[in-house]
Amino acid sequence: MEFSSKLLENAVNEMSQLPGIGKRTALRLVLHMLRQPKEHTNALTEALSTMRHQVKFCKSCNNISDVELCEICSNPNRNEEIICVVEDIRDVMAIENTSSFKGLYHVLGGKISPMDGIGPHDLNIETLVNKVKEGKVKELIFALSSTMEGDTTNFYIYRQIQDYNVFTSTIARGISVGDELEYADEITLGRSIVNRIPFENSLKI
Repeated sequence: MEFSSKLLENAVNEMSQLPGIGKRTALRLVLHMLRQPKEHTNALTEALSTMRHQVKFCKSCNNISDVELCEICSNPNRNEEIICVVEDIRDVMAIENTSSFKGLYHVLGGKISPMDGIGPHDLNIETLVNKVKEGKVKELIFALSSTMEGDTTNFYIYRQIQDYNVFTSTIARGISVGDELEYADEITLGRSIVNRIPFENSLKI
């Protein structure tokens, strides 16, 4: 792809590093921004810069937040005895959209994947195990995607906390095997949370 401007080329190259954005799409987006009033582009760049420098991760659940403790963890109406274990922030958003879960979350930040060089110590697993050790958690809901990596991560965490007095469950398999949680429709995902099953039962399937 030939560019008449080095500035344009640099902008396209940076934009094309975003997930799902190829060079042609990046070019279309950059040209669109060039056609907009400068204040629109300035507002976008300022919002991204402010987010990058000021965004925080909740000290309790690792969710993205503007303050140290996110709105979910600081909400007194949430059930602190139930924790839903998810892969990333998008899964929190997906489950919250169902209005079917009133407990708290724990964001792992990924899944165990030896092929990608991601091990247990690369994820927020130790802090989750510590929560269980404190004795306040009565149930852990495993809500990771129905993939080999997701199942491996569920089983690893289960082995770490199986000696403690905590009930473990997993979302019902209304979610197709191999599907990512964020792409499930709200009704199916909501029913999967409500109709969750004991984790031990999932090991026999």
